[in-house]
Amino acid sequence: MRTPDHWQSNNLVSLLLRPLGWVYFFLGLLHRKIVRSVNIGVPVICIGNIVAGGAGKTPTAIYIGKLLSNSFKVAFLTRGYGGSLTGPVKVDPEKHTFHEVGDEAILLSRIATTWVSKSRVHGARAAKIDGAEVVIMDDGYQNPQLEKTLSFLVVDGAYGLGNKQLIPSGPLRETLKHGISRADALVVIGQDLHNIQSQAPKDVSLFPVTVSPIISKKLKEARRVVGFAGIAQPSKFLRTLTTLDLEVKGFFPFPDHHKFTKNEIQDLTKKAFEMGAQLVTTTKDFVRLPPDMIGAIVALDIELSCINETQIKSLLEQTLEKQNA
Repeated sequence: MRTPDHWQSNNLVSLLLRPLGWVYFFLGLLHRKIVRSVNIGVPVICIGNIVAGGAGKTPTAIYIGKLLSNSFKVAFLTRGYGGSLTGPVKVDPEKHTFHEVGDEAILLSRIATTWVSKSRVHGARAAKIDGAEVVIMDDGYQNPQLEKTLSFLVVDGAYGLGNKQLIPSGPLRETLKHGISRADALVVIGQDLHNIQSQAPKDVSLFPVTVSPIISKKLKEARRVVGFAGIAQPSKFLRTLTTLDLEVKGFFPFPDHHKFTKNEIQDLTKKAFEMGAQLVTTTKDFVRLPPDMIGAIVALDIELSCINETQIKSLLEQTLEKQNA
């Protein structure tokens, strides 16, 4: 799905849907109270958000995974959104496709061992049996099945909390007050335009993070680009392209997790050729392209960095060493 327009501001549509939002919220509260969390015997780090759509959970999970991989055997756990496999299944990026395990799982599996499972408990147990010393759960902040050792709440600094209303009136899965009360750390990606950090309790660690595009040689030589993206907020990718020293000749948004057809890619390739431009997309979209049509397309990767990286490492290592003692 694409982020609905009424999630950006309070209007008549969001007002009419507001009662349903509170029903959604209280059902979520009830679910978390009823379900008993399971301790699987290894630390579980949850990377999640309270906003539906692209807050940057997967890039944050990758960032945390890289920080830990030198000291611990890391395993990622994801439910494999959009994939057909129920799991638990250990992802093989050379064998599995996004049709089976989802696009996030393919990206995660390039960094460390990744498990896909609709049941978080079964997936985490499989990871433990496989030798994982720490499980990093991509998404699942509202899922109470697993006992979490550390919870990182991720917020996009530019988007913030949208209109601050609950689904379906707005983008919130729960209120900020309830969501942040379970967080050990708040990760704000990009400039904090909505002053989210000021709303965090004093015992929540604050980690402002910046995003930097990794520009390949092919993209540097292009000068002109045509972009396309099938993510929750395609405009974010467009903004990234406009910050580069490139001329953006066109941009085409698609729904989140869109499964691109050969005809669509042929059409985009033709448009880019006619404009004398290089066709470019996100790494997340790239794994969903028809394999025989990726040759003419460049994937723009990103990396996260944090000025408080030493503090993040300290929080992770101290917590995990204490847990493993």
